[in-house]
Amino acid sequence: MSEHRRKPPQPQGGGRAAARRGQPGSSSGRRAAPRGATGSTSDSYEDGPYGPGGNASPYSGRAEARRAAQRGGRRRAAEPVGRGGRRGPGGGTGRAAPPSGKRIIDYPRADRYGWRRWMPSWRLVTGLCIAFVGSLVAVAGIAYAMVSVPDEAAVAKAQNNVFYWSDGSVMVATGGEVNRQNMNYASIPKEMRYAVISQENKTFETDSGIDPKGIARAVLNMARGGQTQGGSTITQQYVKNAMLNDQAQTLSRKVKEIFVSIKVGAQVPKDKIMEGYLNTTYFGRGAYGLQAASRAYFNKDATKLDPGECAFLAAMVKGATYYDPAGATSLDPSATPEANRQRALAQMQDTLDKMVKYGHLSAAERAKYTTLPKIQNPRSNGQLGGQIGYLVDLAKAYLVNNPASHVTADDLQKGGYQIYTTFDKKKVNALEAAVKNVQKANIKPKQRPKTDTYVQFGGASVDPTSGAIKAIYGGEDATKHFTDNADSTGAQVGSTFKPFVLAAAMQWGVRDPNGPESQPQDARTVASPKSLYSGKNKLKIKEYNGKVWTDKDGNEWLQTNDGGESVGHAPDYKIDLREAMQYSVNSAYVQLGMDVGLDKVKESAMDAGILKGSLASANYPSFSIGTSDPSAIRMASAYSTFAARGQQRDPYSVVKVSDKDGVIFRHQDKSTEAFTTKVADNVTDVLKTVVDKGTGTKAQLPGRDVAGKTGTTDGNKSAWFVGYTPQLSTAISMFRLDDNAKNKNRTFLEMYGTGGQEKIHGASFPAEIWHDYMAQALQNEPAMSFPTPEPIGTVLNAEPSPTPTPSATQSPTASPSPSPSPSNTSPSPSPSSSDTCQWSWGNNCNGNGNGIGGTDTGGTTGGTDPTPTVTDTTGPGGNTRGNGNGTIFGGPNG
Repeated sequence: MSEHRRKPPQPQGGGRAAARRGQPGSSSGRRAAPRGATGSTSDSYEDGPYGPGGNASPYSGRAEARRAAQRGGRRRAAEPVGRGGRRGPGGGTGRAAPPSGKRIIDYPRADRYGWRRWMPSWRLVTGLCIAFVGSLVAVAGIAYAMVSVPDEAAVAKAQNNVFYWSDGSVMVATGGEVNRQNMNYASIPKEMRYAVISQENKTFETDSGIDPKGIARAVLNMARGGQTQGGSTITQQYVKNAMLNDQAQTLSRKVKEIFVSIKVGAQVPKDKIMEGYLNTTYFGRGAYGLQAASRAYFNKDATKLDPGECAFLAAMVKGATYYDPAGATSLDPSATPEANRQRALAQMQDTLDKMVKYGHLSAAERAKYTTLPKIQNPRSNGQLGGQIGYLVDLAKAYLVNNPASHVTADDLQKGGYQIYTTFDKKKVNALEAAVKNVQKANIKPKQRPKTDTYVQFGGASVDPTSGAIKAIYGGEDATKHFTDNADSTGAQVGSTFKPFVLAAAMQWGVRDPNGPESQPQDARTVASPKSLYSGKNKLKIKEYNGKVWTDKDGNEWLQTNDGGESVGHAPDYKIDLREAMQYSVNSAYVQLGMDVGLDKVKESAMDAGILKGSLASANYPSFSIGTSDPSAIRMASAYSTFAARGQQRDPYSVVKVSDKDGVIFRHQDKSTEAFTTKVADNVTDVLKTVVDKGTGTKAQLPGRDVAGKTGTTDGNKSAWFVGYTPQLSTAISMFRLDDNAKNKNRTFLEMYGTGGQEKIHGASFPAEIWHDYMAQALQNEPAMSFPTPEPIGTVLNAEPSPTPTPSATQSPTASPSPSPSPSNTSPSPSPSSSDTCQWSWGNNCNGNGNGIGGTDTGGTTGGTDPTPTVTDTTGPGGNTRGNGNGTIFGGPNG
């Protein structure tokens, strides 16, 4: 018999049968479990715990042993069953014996199975928490021991921002200079101390220097990626302002601030903290510290501040941009003087109420301060005089409002930037000189106080090829007149808005009254500049389908022209769109706007670059003749879109910004197509006619192509001239506005008699300033011509039609007119732009003057008009219509 067939040795104690029975020598019993099935570390059954001398078999039978073996993939061999039916040797606890080598951290848990194996025990969780907290305490202790109280004097200084002209020369170093005079704690009015304590940190006198709840809110908000926020105590603000160079709102800087604040709170007396806080806090207007702020706002020593003034200055701590009553619209359009006054007053009153509530001020004393204190002019830096202050504000506003720059108002206050602007020094000086020359020669408030006081001018010049702002005129002096008239005035633009109506008519077309009723907007006809419209005075304005337009009260709209005159060929006074622009006939362009749709007119203006927020309501026909109030910068930029053949670029004032680490921002040129080249070129060609032989002849530059438009508003409250060459687009505004008036609505004043003229027109002083400036600004520039426009559109209303046409506004009879109807008319009802004298009366087209002349005015409405209406009363010579031998559009000196 072979070796492997031999029988194994028989076990002792009763033999094989006894082993099967589980008891040595027993004649009956169950079979023994297979060797190794108990999970014992012994190699043989006899040597295991259930071998000889054991009291129980590990399994009740072979089937149970087999099932245990099958479960071995997920857990060790089945536990033996002990006494009393419990599993485990000898009737133990029912848990498997742990491995022979114990682990420091029992995870995953050795005595659990399935998902319970991965659930940590409470001992493990508790131990880890204790270890984590202990580590934090240790780290905090080490950090606290390592930080020291920094030297305030070493870092509580701001650097200058250096601004450069477009040629790279230095304009001014300003914006971050230190305007600070320290005060001793004893000299600081107690009302000032308690004003900031009541508003900023009511527990200042008792806290440890930090506010855990506030810190938790700030940290959580930053961790979520939200806007950075405060939650700081006065001690923390003092540390941040005076002791930390790194001002970034980051988690690491916040942690550093906390530890330094704790140490400062523990080591520095409260009076020293308050003294340092009020000496280093920024109050706006370039003022660091209470003394400088008191001088900047009230022109007095801080020791003389009353409780109301103290409460006011406590509001400035929250951010002068939104609380300075002078306003800061250059940094944020919502920071208007009126809005800031309201916020400052509300904050001041809240501070005073809290001072009473916390026992720092008596109710009787508090009752004395219910209005804002008298506040002086915000500018005091002599370097910012003239136009420099306006230029600096414009550049700073561009950076702060441009997300791509990543430069905040706080960053600019700290300084350290080199800011390279687009401003051309020669052009800025030329624009200022042109305004001052006209102002000095004509505006005499001492001689004519009722008509010449409060006269203001604004201007801006933009490069059409890039959008760069080359020059502005913001006002007489940035240290005396702090509203930038180039950026925001609220002066309506009048008929300088009409080119956007013409562009809309050529870009989208007029609506077809015979088109589908369900989709009339889709049935349109592009208008040619030769299209005929009625120039009748008191014209009934109609919807595109011929229905007379009425307002919400049912009143018909009757559009008037300047002087109540009907312009055009009797009896229906038809005039083409070129001539209607040339002489600024309101009735024609108001009706054109209705035919196109005022929504499309609005879209046209916005596409050109006018900001939506400056546009008036488009629910009234007068929208087409300029009830809106864009800034001079935006008007120059919008006209530059036509000069650039339909390519719109937003105006900008900063080319690049550098700091100690190099260039951090560079302007990127971006353009969009606002209009097709065909539309833009035709608008330019029509506006060229205005300067060549229309209301804008004073803007002519010999040897150069000039396109432009005059504009004057109803009540003669503002006058404009906006024009351009291929290289430069410039807007000039003129108005009367008392900036110091207590009227919160900034009422504009009439200009009848201003400058010794019966009426101010866009073609008088504004056009004269435009001409003088542009002649100097383009002195070394080559003369360039506008492109010849391609024919565009369909001639509308060429023949009378029995069905309603987009502007079928014929009068049954000739309306009375102050001037006689022409006795000699042209054979063609639509004279060309080069032959406008064919339908004038008399033999002298130009009268005795040197231009066609005339006026450029809108009119009042015939019905109730909740929106201010606009007139545009300009003539190239600045005179009203005369009775001499001139054309029907002008007087002898036109």
